[in-house]
Amino acid sequence: MTTPPPGTDELRKLRVRVAALSRKREEAVAQLTDLLTALLPLDDLLADTAHRSEQFGRSGARRTGQIAAAVQQQTDAAHRMLRAELARHGVHPMDLVGKIPDPVEARATGVEPHPTAPEGTVLRETVTGFRHGTDCLRRADVVLAVPGPAPATEQAAHARPSDGGATRERRNQPRRTSRAQRRQPLPRKPSKRRR
Repeated sequence: MTTPPPGTDELRKLRVRVAALSRKREEAVAQLTDLLTALLPLDDLLADTAHRSEQFGRSGARRTGQIAAAVQQQTDAAHRMLRAELARHGVHPMDLVGKIPDPVEARATGVEPHPTAPEGTVLRETVTGFRHGTDCLRRADVVLAVPGPAPATEQAAHARPSDGGATRERRNQPRRTSRAQRRQPLPRKPSKRRR
């Protein structure tokens, strides 16, 4: 009967330990990836809320503007906090605008004519892509440039009358006055004499 060389049993135990630790590490990475991936739609929601609150603030009365500004400040703060937490865990948004997209990192969802951007470069991201370290955590949805006039230029050309006359600009409505302002007498012009 032959005896195994000394250390073979210890080597086998070490291999078992390494395999167990490797499995635990893979599980931890998978859990972290799932957690971070679950947080990404929250980032999208906060970005969309901030965008909508900007539009809400532009249209409406002064009080509505104040409410919209407060909502926008709060969503911006929450968005910055979320981005800071993601960055602390090594998750960073991709900056693909002006670059040729890599199919691993970006998915083209549309094209848009642009007079100066090179063909096939990213004009804007419709859904932000994120990296975790060097790995792609989520692909970005992007709009690519194609040769042609910009959409705003096309709309302006369609808005012009065919007879070559100047277009009428939309006139803003006057500001509404409150009851207290309506009760006050109107100020007189200094040049107007009393009779």
